[in-house]
Amino acid sequence: MARASNPSGTTAMWVRDHLDGLWNDRDFASWYPRDGRPGLSPAQLATVCVLQFLLNLSDRQAAEAVRCRIDFTYALALELDDPGFHHSVLTDFRDRLCEDDRADQLLSLSLERMREAGMVTERGRQRTDSTQVLAAARDLSRLELVLEAVRAALEEATQRAPDILDGLVDAEWATRYGRPVRLPSQPSHPATRLKQAGADARRLLERLPPHRRGPRAETLRQIVVQNFLLDARGGIRPRTEKDGQPKGAMRIVTPYDRETRRAIRGNTRWSGYLVHVTETCGTDDAQANLITDIATTRPTRDTEALPGIHTRLSDRRLLPRQHLLDGGYLSVSLLHRSLHDHQVELVGPVKASGAWQNKGQAGFNRDDFTIDFDQRKVTCPNGETSHIWLEPPAMAPYTVARFHPHQCDSCPDRPACTRGTAARTVNFLPRHLHELQAQNRADQQDSQWRRLYATRSGVEGTICEFINGHRARRSRYHGHRKTHVQHVLTGIAINIERLASRTTRHPHRPRGPTSFQQYLDARGLTWECWWRQGK
Repeated sequence: MARASNPSGTTAMWVRDHLDGLWNDRDFASWYPRDGRPGLSPAQLATVCVLQFLLNLSDRQAAEAVRCRIDFTYALALELDDPGFHHSVLTDFRDRLCEDDRADQLLSLSLERMREAGMVTERGRQRTDSTQVLAAARDLSRLELVLEAVRAALEEATQRAPDILDGLVDAEWATRYGRPVRLPSQPSHPATRLKQAGADARRLLERLPPHRRGPRAETLRQIVVQNFLLDARGGIRPRTEKDGQPKGAMRIVTPYDRETRRAIRGNTRWSGYLVHVTETCGTDDAQANLITDIATTRPTRDTEALPGIHTRLSDRRLLPRQHLLDGGYLSVSLLHRSLHDHQVELVGPVKASGAWQNKGQAGFNRDDFTIDFDQRKVTCPNGETSHIWLEPPAMAPYTVARFHPHQCDSCPDRPACTRGTAARTVNFLPRHLHELQAQNRADQQDSQWRRLYATRSGVEGTICEFINGHRARRSRYHGHRKTHVQHVLTGIAINIERLASRTTRHPHRPRGPTSFQQYLDARGLTWECWWRQGK
């Protein structure tokens, strides 16, 4: 019946036809206790979750699709009269995925099946890029944050130990915290209300001993520490810029998600996370590019995510031979570490030095000096030789070579070299890292290396598909772990969609030229010529 209604098949049907299901119940045996009530098949629930994110369905729509869509019934190997399940079961299954590293295990299981089918191989070529993800929370001012944190802690205390609130909560508290906080852009008496909210938070925390505090109360404590100080009289007052405030990487921005952080990259500002997507990029156009790793992190430097990516790829036996990355992921130490630990060649530009000679291009930079590691000397462009050589740990992690002031006093190029200092100091990495850095900068001048690195830009299309095609720009759920589950399920769905499109009976055919384009081609006036003339 499924074949009769879908002669060409669907993506859901492709999963069962080509992979016989991505997993089986034995793969999830460690997730469940050995005794208890019989439950639904975890393999079927995992498949439903993947198809849910493939088609951008809600939990109710996914449960309805299991009951009503025959291709879902075919993919799950259910009987036609199977009644399905309640939509809340999907929430419970995602909660299991949040524990430990089960989301990554689910991705590993799917990739293992694809690797066994010859759809993805080890020691190929892969590429990685990242993008921002907005948390499922609205932006709050400091007053709104403290008020909402107190209200959330009161809700939690009411559920855990309502007797603690007796004698504390009165009519004024009911007015301030009886409903979710919604303030105008210019609330009345903000300074007074902020101080009052801080005093209320302090009184509430004094009523809650540490062993009786839940996660919302602990979040309130951290928010109070970040936003208030005790004055000389023992009272509480809001922090000012002079008192010092926590940076964006440490500051809590919502009481319902302690892991959300505010970040700035260039002109982009957001509160949420970063997602790092790694995919294959083989030279064979017939082979689909598959996502091999997804990492959801706090808004930190990309270099901090790369070691974890290589560790997970090593566990999956999917380490690449060449890994294409932009400059945000690369450092000289990571180039050496990847080659030494995983035999992975990182392809990308290492950031240039931040010295003023490099920025202004007006003086002698480090590359203009000749470094002799054997003789432990550095020679400047005018032939002067350094007399001081300091190795780590004295100036770790750099080796430092210094010239005497009398060598620089008579130098005609001193303004372009020292900028008013007594003598020039040259800092450089240890020999093995320095040579690796020099080799990387030399490779960037090679046309073949540039053509290879140009293939890295293809991952931006995957990021666009991930964010726009599957609505992953904003998290569906609260918390880092649940957001990571969303990203992993979306990545598996993209892999299935790409593989299914390669084996469909009606492959995509590019649109042919229009009549006007044929007219231009017949007279040698192609649109490329017009575009170049316009440029």
